[in-house]
Amino acid sequence: MHPCVPSIHSINSFYSIHSIDSTTMGRKAQLELFFWIFTAVITVAVLLPILTAVDHYPFLFVNIVYIVAAITVTRYLFLLPHTFLARQQQLKVVFFFLFLPFLFYLIQELNHFQVYLDEEGLDSVVGKLAYEHRNNMVDYIRSEMILFGVMAIIGSIALPLRLLISVWRMRNRGTV
Repeated sequence: MHPCVPSIHSINSFYSIHSIDSTTMGRKAQLELFFWIFTAVITVAVLLPILTAVDHYPFLFVNIVYIVAAITVTRYLFLLPHTFLARQQQLKVVFFFLFLPFLFYLIQELNHFQVYLDEEGLDSVVGKLAYEHRNNMVDYIRSEMILFGVMAIIGSIALPLRLLISVWRMRNRGTV
């Protein structure tokens, strides 16, 4: 058979390779969707006690960013080979450089929260609650903001390094 004419075997192997790729990408898309739903559920579960008890919560947006960033960055840090980002070299480099301003934003907002605690106190946020519930809510807000804020900051420091290592491994070893 002529080398330029494809055989049935080569056509079948070509399609089987691409069907594996599409199946794998489909599973990765399903996994990504599952984790975004999981992140949304955790975000709502963490913020629900605050939103039901406090009328106007001034740190709602930042709190959502912290929770989503903490969960997502941690997920990508440990499960990078199982994500769509695993073999996307250029996208990993872009994310590497985007994390620097994002990291500064996270640190700035945590500092803003700490300054608010020092100057105003969270009692100004939960002032309308009954006294016996007020201390519990203040402790909850402070604890979860600091937990997710620090988790997002540490993850945002570690993930770009993980992406850089992944780019190096992919280029030199062919693995993620």
